[in-house]
Amino acid sequence: MNRLLCSLLPLLPFAVCAQPQPARQRPTLTVESIMQDPKLSVGTSPSNPFWSDDSRTIYFSWNPDRAKNDSLYKVTLTNGKTLTPSKPQKVSPAERRALRIDQSPIYNRARTQRVYESQGDLFWVDTKTGRVRQLTNTVDSETDPRFSGDEKRVTFRRSGSNLFSIDLTTGELAQLTDFRPGAKKSDSKPNDEEKFLKAEQLRLSSVVTERKERKDEAERLSKLDRPKRPKEIYLDDKQLVGQQISPDGLFVTYRSVKSASGAKTAQVPNYVTESGFTEDIPARTKVGAPQSTQEFFVYDVQKDTVRTISVKSLPGITNRPAYLAEATTGKAKADTSKKMRAVTFSNVVWSEDGKVAVVVVRSGDNKDRWITRLDPATLTMTVLDRQHDDAWIGGPGIGGSFSPGSMGFLADNHTLWFQSEADGYSHLYTVDALAPGTKKQLTSGKFEVQQAQLSADKQSFFLQTNEVHPGEQHWYKMAATGGTRTRLTTLPGANDLTISPDERYAVIRNSSATQPWELYLSPLVTAAKTTAAPARLTESQTDVFKSYAWREPTYVTIPARDNQPIYARLYKPAQPTGKAVVFVHGAGYLQNAHKWWSQYFREYMFHNLLVDKGYTVLDIDYRGSAGYGRDWRTGIYRHMGGKDLTDHVDAVQWLAKTQGVDAGKVGVYGGSYGGFITLMAMFTTPDVFKAGAALRPVTDWAAYNHPYTANILNEPQNDSLAYRRSSPINFAEGLKGNLLICHGMVDVNVHFQDAVRLSQRLIELKKENWELAPYPVEDHGFIEPTSWMDEYKRILKLFEERL
Repeated sequence: MNRLLCSLLPLLPFAVCAQPQPARQRPTLTVESIMQDPKLSVGTSPSNPFWSDDSRTIYFSWNPDRAKNDSLYKVTLTNGKTLTPSKPQKVSPAERRALRIDQSPIYNRARTQRVYESQGDLFWVDTKTGRVRQLTNTVDSETDPRFSGDEKRVTFRRSGSNLFSIDLTTGELAQLTDFRPGAKKSDSKPNDEEKFLKAEQLRLSSVVTERKERKDEAERLSKLDRPKRPKEIYLDDKQLVGQQISPDGLFVTYRSVKSASGAKTAQVPNYVTESGFTEDIPARTKVGAPQSTQEFFVYDVQKDTVRTISVKSLPGITNRPAYLAEATTGKAKADTSKKMRAVTFSNVVWSEDGKVAVVVVRSGDNKDRWITRLDPATLTMTVLDRQHDDAWIGGPGIGGSFSPGSMGFLADNHTLWFQSEADGYSHLYTVDALAPGTKKQLTSGKFEVQQAQLSADKQSFFLQTNEVHPGEQHWYKMAATGGTRTRLTTLPGANDLTISPDERYAVIRNSSATQPWELYLSPLVTAAKTTAAPARLTESQTDVFKSYAWREPTYVTIPARDNQPIYARLYKPAQPTGKAVVFVHGAGYLQNAHKWWSQYFREYMFHNLLVDKGYTVLDIDYRGSAGYGRDWRTGIYRHMGGKDLTDHVDAVQWLAKTQGVDAGKVGVYGGSYGGFITLMAMFTTPDVFKAGAALRPVTDWAAYNHPYTANILNEPQNDSLAYRRSSPINFAEGLKGNLLICHGMVDVNVHFQDAVRLSQRLIELKKENWELAPYPVEDHGFIEPTSWMDEYKRILKLFEERL
């Protein structure tokens, strides 16, 4: 029997052969078992929960049956002495098709009506009775339904372009805009000769003159009888973005985006294709390529005019970025040419009464964000708040190019709430939009407000923060005016809240370091008043996953050389061998030294395998990681591979001093940004790390994309020093230890070209202690279990043989 079991080992996760396991001994982990399809090794966690209008049914996506795709499930709450949830039930296909709700419901102010889009058509729902009315049934696609300011109409976009409205009483359909592609075709103007001949003919012939007069009068009368139509707005060669109508219907705001000319797009060759031919995949431009430009317009419906918004009055719009001035004088100063920087505009945030409009403007170099009040009648922009950063604007709730971020109006319709990193951490602020200079900070401290939403009555905020610990997320309730925050969640780890429409209950999506995400139900009361733990709704882990005692990492802080605390997760073996591995998480503003289930769950399981073999494993939140405020976030500005790398070096020294690690037996690995740090570590600190595995690494930042890279390193043509000192390919001659590079060949994020160029550099440097493993069918994030298995077998072999 044992021989049969051993022959099936690759198919049986965590299987054990030969002698029976002693009590309390963990099953043996293998690379095959932990890198197989997660549905089999871990299970599938529930996701995307949402509520019915009556706050009595919870819907969510789930896959406890390990099917190919998730299904829709529901839990129904029944009234008794206490509100009791039913067991999860799969929603039938017929019920799912008839379901008249979505994950982002659009209610009227009283929440008695709701509108939504399904399959390109619009529907209206009476939330009290459940009555549904279909508003459109066309071959065109109708999207983005909204109630008008008086709630008598529903406005929407058709085919992505023009705005329409439907009268909820009469059903009248009205077109609100007439955007047209291309340029307006105008009749050619007569030249001087043609004008002369026409005038002469009218002078010489009374019949021709009379006929012209009758024709002109007929056209005049025809125009008077013609119904009023929206102004024809021609877009020329530009793209229409963000068209919105004001709540009172008097103004339409929109942006036009003109694509940059001369911006070359990289092509990624795909070798393993259905056709049998190599096919190119269009990817992206590289950092520093010409960028698209934006203009912001206001269409005055009553005056039938279109005008452009100017940003020349914004304070600092002509300021020269500090890094350019530092290159010459060492001090930042205004650009004497007074040339305005390029900007992007957000969607408009309107007060419910339609009297106040707010637009967020960001400089193209992302070093300034202006929150402005827009007067659409006069086109004036009044600055309510300006945030400047010599590095780049960012952080939770701050938004991006088109998004205003977390923002809205309080009940008075003129007090704006928003998030800002003004004091170094993302916190909540208010400002009276009618009285600039009244900015007030509602939250403060060395923590981040990571999510914020206003209650239905606009009297309270629901906030997610990491104030308990940088690696723990909890929800709080706070008055809209600020003050004491009352904690709502008690489960350790991370908590995501989905609040019921009546705001009496919440679905909590919770996970810990050793347990994947599950759903819980809790009354929406303060933690101090809660008499019972939240009710668990789902159980998702496989029996195989439960059979192993997954390790809770030890959470430590390590002193960096500049005395800043580095938060880290430490995995300690029962029988240490002196060997250690440092894992480097990816970037894009992430963290991994936290107390919830990691998105790097495969790596987490791999770390348990390493610890079983006697390795000490460390995972740090280096400079640039999320969760620690502005200074930590921007600590890599103009030098990737600077403080983020020295944080890892300091962590290795700490391991050697305090954890019994042999400083000569330390390996490092990571993917994407983690792969980049691995290369920088192996090339620039070769005596610290004996072996490294760089997975899908950036080797030259000048080859990466613009939105991410230009924030941190500026543009290569303007800040070549930042790129030279931040790109591993420039330091390849420093390689001493053994290096493994793994890269997907159809990676449209970090292109395989990065690995190829570095390979050629290593060949020319006559380096022999490296290898490249290409994966022909994989993008940036691997999909196929066999690819994961091959990659991590190579990583394990590297560490086993070279440490």
